[in-house]
Amino acid sequence: MSRGLAIVLLILTGIIWSTGGFLIKLIPWPPLVIAGLRSGFTAIIIFFYSRPKNFRFGKNTWAGAICYALMVICFVVANKLTSSGNVILIQYAAPVYVALFGYYILGERSTKIDWIAIIIILTGLVCFFLEELSFQQFWGNALALLSGAGFAGLTLYMRKQKNDNPIDSVLVGNIITFLVCSPFYHSGVTYEPVNWAYIIFLGFFQLGLSYVLYSIAIKHVSALDAIIYPVIEPILNPILALFFIGETMTSTAKLGGFLVIFGVIGRGVLKEYFGLKKNPSNEGFF
Repeated sequence: MSRGLAIVLLILTGIIWSTGGFLIKLIPWPPLVIAGLRSGFTAIIIFFYSRPKNFRFGKNTWAGAICYALMVICFVVANKLTSSGNVILIQYAAPVYVALFGYYILGERSTKIDWIAIIIILTGLVCFFLEELSFQQFWGNALALLSGAGFAGLTLYMRKQKNDNPIDSVLVGNIITFLVCSPFYHSGVTYEPVNWAYIIFLGFFQLGLSYVLYSIAIKHVSALDAIIYPVIEPILNPILALFFIGETMTSTAKLGGFLVIFGVIGRGVLKEYFGLKKNPSNEGFF
């Protein structure tokens, strides 16, 4: 697969991911119930896609799975505590963690451009914590940070499985999430068809289909590219939340979100520009 086609799949992944914020808020169930049941449905899709021959996975698969479980659980809980726009934009700071740990896990060195982008992104993150926050909103933002760390870890460990099957991390991660959240299934679940329709969509499509596309594409891009190009998600997520549930963001949060996205996109554009200058044979990849 060409890198250009892989990037198209990453953008499509971002569009599907962007539906998660407002749908999680529409389901009146405890967050751990939502996280667990969503992952249960996702595990079914991933299992039939990957068809693992055995369940004897390597340490990188397990490491990626743990990062995945951390990411999805924190993401759902954070969405119940603060605005979905805040959650997705804070989570999108994952390039910070990739730059910090990419060398130790993959041997990929960060450049000056990476570190300039990190400074911009960190400045944006500070904005989310400068606004007047309730106790609940503060911890929602903090869990969104942790979710971003999980996303970065998943990306790095999936990249490390280039000769294996990276989707196994997602399969195992969903099984872990389903099992960890299972003690909470007996309380808070209602049986209105619309809520089950939401949770099934979240499981089969918003997580299941999206990660099939993501796992296919990730083998053909760099670790930071894998986070940069689904940029449609943090842009579209708050728009959908405003349209469907009337949720708005504060001016400070919007500024923070702008800086995060600017840092992520700016890094991608500059890296691509200088990369093409150094490697003219890469021209026309898209």
